[in-house]
Amino acid sequence: MQNKIALVTGASRGIGAATGKLLATQGYAVCVNYQYNKTAADEVVQHIKAHGGQAIAYQADVSCESQVIDLFNFVDTELGTITHLVNNVGILLPQSKLIDMDAQRINLILTTNVTSYFICCRAAIKRMQSGSAIVNVSSGAARSGSPNEYIDYAASKGAVDTLTKGLSLEVAAQGIRVNGVRPGFIHTDIHADGGEPGRIARLSPQVPMQRGGKPEEVAEAIAWLLSDAASYVTGSTIDVTGGK
Repeated sequence: MQNKIALVTGASRGIGAATGKLLATQGYAVCVNYQYNKTAADEVVQHIKAHGGQAIAYQADVSCESQVIDLFNFVDTELGTITHLVNNVGILLPQSKLIDMDAQRINLILTTNVTSYFICCRAAIKRMQSGSAIVNVSSGAARSGSPNEYIDYAASKGAVDTLTKGLSLEVAAQGIRVNGVRPGFIHTDIHADGGEPGRIARLSPQVPMQRGGKPEEVAEAIAWLLSDAASYVTGSTIDVTGGK
């Protein structure tokens, strides 16, 4: 494979931003996808360029099929044919028990966190050749179920795990690898989205390593799975959860 071209969805902050920055240092040309925060996405691009890398930003709601098509066409034109995809987009809504959730909330979570991964994977594998790779960002919540807080989010990440396994088997013979990472309690803004900015501090004592993780630590796992160093790894999901 010649040029390494990576699309990272939801890359204006947190794990996505850390991943984009890391991949750029490893020779990838990076498309930083974002939905709302253009300023933050542009800052990621400028950081990459300041360190000698190649990056572009593109606004798209990746749960919307037409916008995904436009996003991938943009990457085709500006960078070339995609070789690596990181599905990282994910949302939380305020903490709630299932009994208080309505269908509108549940469908928003599933469309954003699951449908986006399916249609981005589809667009990617239409373009990818042997040696390409996809990493889907799941969550430790897929195993815990996140009772009393985010059972809808947890279920969406369980679907991501199943997508990762099934798609890996569909495209293995084409030389395309599909893997996942399950971050645990990571220091990102997503907890504020759920209504508890200090959630990591509250939950860190439950983690065997007694601390929350950093976005950069998750990015390292993603980068390894994308790399040729993981050339015989597909259909696997790595827990980056501090032992929890």
